Amino acid sequence: EELDAKVVIFDDDLSPAQTRNLETLVGVKIVDRSRLILDIFASRAQTREAQTQVELAQLIYMLPRLTRQWTHLSRQAGTGGGGVGTRGPGETQLEVDRRATRYRIEILRKALKRIAKQRAVARKQRTNIFQAALVGYTNAGKSTLMRALSGADVFIEDRLFATLDSTTRKISLGYNRDILISDTVGFIKKLPHHLVASFRSTLEEAIEANLLLHVVDASHPACIEHITTVNEVLGELGVADNPVKMVFNKIDLLTDINRREFLEIEYPDSIWVSGQTGDGLEDLKWAVYNYLEGERTTLNLQIPQSEGKLLSELYRVGEVLHTSYENNDVILEIKLNQHNAQKLLPNNLYRLETTS
Repeated sequence: EELDAKVVIFDDDLSPAQTRNLETLVGVKIVDRSRLILDIFASRAQTREAQTQVELAQLIYMLPRLTRQWTHLSRQAGTGGGGVGTRGPGETQLEVDRRATRYRIEILRKALKRIAKQRAVARKQRTNIFQAALVGYTNAGKSTLMRALSGADVFIEDRLFATLDSTTRKISLGYNRDILISDTVGFIKKLPHHLVASFRSTLEEAIEANLLLHVVDASHPACIEHITTVNEVLGELGVADNPVKMVFNKIDLLTDINRREFLEIEYPDSIWVSGQTGDGLEDLKWAVYNYLEGERTTLNLQIPQSEGKLLSELYRVGEVLHTSYENNDVILEIKLNQHNAQKLLPNNLYRLETTS
């Protein structure tokens, strides 16, 4: 009353009964954590997929909170109050609303299943190319990093949940290697479980990725807590054991030298970047390239020029050191990782010798 407050926001989820009792007690609108996050999501959703996911999460949240606000209305099928020989009291408006809400939830779930299948088909078409996914706490700078790496026009804004849709772009690591990188919805502490479920089709990009790039806002005083939260959500998604590289972002805003020293000791293999200024981006590309290539071997190969497909693939996945021609053959000195060498050159096919 002293503050003339119109709304009271709770940093935890409340049960429907708690919300009703508090509204009666306080006399103003009560909003809990899930409702606030859903309202933010609703204002951010731009695409059909994001709008479908948000609407589903909202309806799941609202279903147990539908109240008997319509009980003063007559029942739907009643003829005057029941009794022998009558049609019975019929349904209250509350029951009609609940049934309509459940029906709409089923429609939305089916729509999201179709979207998930479409995403799965799209992913299957790009299984031959290495895929990385940016994951992290909301507002950690993932979209800024995505734009800096890919040069693509990705929506960026300094606010919570600016990105609800997963976007995938191709980036070049150099050395004839391209990969796909996906931006995902940001995580947050105490993320409601039904939100994780609703956005599962978007988060599939992270689940299916070959490598997760865990982006952390190094300038945020609660960055350690943010790391813990993201790891917990990754655990809920079943990808806690997937390969992860820590990427500390926004180093241009980091002024606490002690924090950086602590984080470098705690996460010795981490990469330090600024998506805003571009500092450290080459280090990040090199770290992903090294992970992708693993331990490489230098091979001398003699390949017939008629093997155009094989030659094209070798140039794509390897680092060609020297090329010469002998009769109708191509002589290559090339660096390949063990996986690609075994896949493309089984039984030492076309190999002359291993030089290192």
